Amino acid sequence: MIIDDKKRDGKIIKGIGGFYYVKTADGVYECKARGVLRKDKKKPLVGDDVVIEVLDEEQLLGNLLDIYPRKSELLRPAVANIDQALIIFAVTSPQPPLNLVDRMLILLEQQGLPCAVAFNKADLDENGEGEKFRRIYESAGYKVFIISARENKGLEELHEFLEGKTTTVAGPSGVGKSSLINLLAGREVMETGNISEKIDRGKHTTRHSEIFYLDDETYICDTPGFSSLELYMAGIEKEDLWKCYPEFVPEEQYCRFGGCAHVHEPGCGIKEAVNEGRIAAERYENYCQLYEGLKNRRKY
Repeated sequence: MIIDDKKRDGKIIKGIGGFYYVKTADGVYECKARGVLRKDKKKPLVGDDVVIEVLDEEQLLGNLLDIYPRKSELLRPAVANIDQALIIFAVTSPQPPLNLVDRMLILLEQQGLPCAVAFNKADLDENGEGEKFRRIYESAGYKVFIISARENKGLEELHEFLEGKTTTVAGPSGVGKSSLINLLAGREVMETGNISEKIDRGKHTTRHSEIFYLDDETYICDTPGFSSLELYMAGIEKEDLWKCYPEFVPEEQYCRFGGCAHVHEPGCGIKEAVNEGRIAAERYENYCQLYEGLKNRRKY
């Protein structure tokens, strides 16, 4: 804890063009990193807990002095001190591409980050698709939220999931992610959005990771562009893909052959679990597609 009239503890909530925006108890300061950080090869990341030196109280300007040790660091996207992830898709309009849902979950599993899935626009779900998606992903071991940002439904349980954590959220365009973040974060989103206007760059919510304060020790981090990452870029090998499917792991021990690819081999414990309904067929079909893509190094 810093005790100094000119120093503050804070958290980097946004970084644009060499400027870092640090939320402190006294407001959000626009800071530049001190040369000592560059000399020590310490690159600040969104989510870092930091020490700043106040240069101007009225203009909320400062210098970034030091970075506290990180409890976690994601490479893709590059953010620090994340506790968990929430990926957001729509129940319908647009229909969620489950192959993309699985790809995002795989990338998070590879980085060891606990994750959950939210399906928004439940108010448009006339055919009960939400419950089908719940079945698929709860059987895989994930927490699933069926919500409606428009009608403010299902958000109480989501707030409980977020409470006391820093959660990175990601999802494709058109699923209501921005509306949901605005609903959860309230005015803080608007205040943070105005920060970029100080350096005449407009709003950058579509291209930069950004953290929004919700409550004490509760933050959400928007990570645009995450859904465009490919498995081959993340260094995932086809032989290890099955390990990124949590529901596959306990079944693999029943495979007849060592090094089973779980695609064409006989006596495969994972295929048997699919046949018996313990693993969702949709998840297994996506696994086979992704396995072949990694095998041939095709982009999906």
